[in-house]
Amino acid sequence: MAVHRDASHSPSVLRIGMAAGVGTSLEFYDFAIYGTAAALVFGDVFFETGDAWFGTFMSLATFAIGFLMAPLGAALFGSIGDRRGRKVALFAAFVLMGVATLGMGLLPSYAAVGIAAPIMLILLRLCHGLARGGENAGAAVFAIEHAPANRRGLFGSFVAIGSPVGVILANVAFALVLLLPESSVTSWGWRIPFLVGGLVVVIGLWIRKGVTESPDFQAMAKADEAEQGPPRMPLREVLRTNWRRVALTAGVNIGLNASTFALATFMLSYATADAPEGLGLPRQPIVNGSLIALLCHALMNVASAWLSDRVGRKPVMITGAVLSLVSALAMFHITSSGTVTAVNTAVIIGFTVTGLLFGPMYTYFAELYPREQRQSGLGIGFHVGAVLGGGISPMIANRIISSTGDALNVGYYLAALLVVSLLCLFCLPETAPARLRRHLPAAPEPVPAVD
Repeated sequence: MAVHRDASHSPSVLRIGMAAGVGTSLEFYDFAIYGTAAALVFGDVFFETGDAWFGTFMSLATFAIGFLMAPLGAALFGSIGDRRGRKVALFAAFVLMGVATLGMGLLPSYAAVGIAAPIMLILLRLCHGLARGGENAGAAVFAIEHAPANRRGLFGSFVAIGSPVGVILANVAFALVLLLPESSVTSWGWRIPFLVGGLVVVIGLWIRKGVTESPDFQAMAKADEAEQGPPRMPLREVLRTNWRRVALTAGVNIGLNASTFALATFMLSYATADAPEGLGLPRQPIVNGSLIALLCHALMNVASAWLSDRVGRKPVMITGAVLSLVSALAMFHITSSGTVTAVNTAVIIGFTVTGLLFGPMYTYFAELYPREQRQSGLGIGFHVGAVLGGGISPMIANRIISSTGDALNVGYYLAALLVVSLLCLFCLPETAPARLRRHLPAAPEPVPAVD
């Protein structure tokens, strides 16, 4: 059902972009600073196991826990968004994310309170994951439902670029922290990015306050009020009527999430860890290289989303998945020389090609579901794939190298998951309006009037 949008009362594209992107940026900022801290310092601060590499593994395991909670958050906030409003769900998820991040920055260390420290860290990480499940899906649906039909891909990219922007900000924050003496980083410096992330919530809430509920949801709410039927159960309905599409949505995201989080989190740990488990490279230039790579990822997100409005979602995403697969196989061949330049080159290539796959993804997933199920379907599918891909990929990559001693096997693991993404993409339909119009039957010629 098309929804008329009154231009005089519609928020500007800039305001929609900021409202959609600010929460996702904070979400990925929070997740990225956690992943960076897990790779660099949490093993020493919260997991004093006596084995440095195993301590890092345990901290990366808590990184995965956040992903495990995200599907539950998607179900919870998706149901709220589909029944009560996209904006209500977004506010709730955003506040929860910020409070959890601020709490992490205030946690005492293992040396101060013992086993209570990692327990509290895990509890806050669970809140992180719950909030993440509601934030990005809600923001994507919110942006797309404000968009003209021929620009939904572009509007969806406002949320997609929140990922690299958030990670860039996290890397900048840690790049500045790493300028401190190493003892200061471990004792108190790592807390600064978490405290800043918690305070950013105030700015995000102010930006989102000035944006109205999406036109599609307003129309749906009016229809529900007119019908006065029983309350809708979007979560139950999407799993009953669209479970195959939810499963395929998850499959598409498996390879992408595994690749991006291996690049963002595992590669940092692998590059800076001492041999034989890592390359023993200095932290600062690797973090700096990641900033360049993430900028390339952000630019490719926007470009591929814009292109998907013109040629279709599937051609763009399939191309991105194929190039990401090739990159996964080549990545550790490139890094085998053990230099900073080699690692940064591999990361830049990897992030650039995954941006081609990621740019149209939120829009594509949203278009796969009817508006009554949209936030639930997008959120559950996306985050189940994220758990099976990105949530465990840094931890599995850590164990692959620890057990085999050969980083090339990590590339094979990522490539296998990208094959899953490709197969699922082939099984799903095209959704872009521009592409669908080309396949509609031509309109009949008008019959000339007869005097």
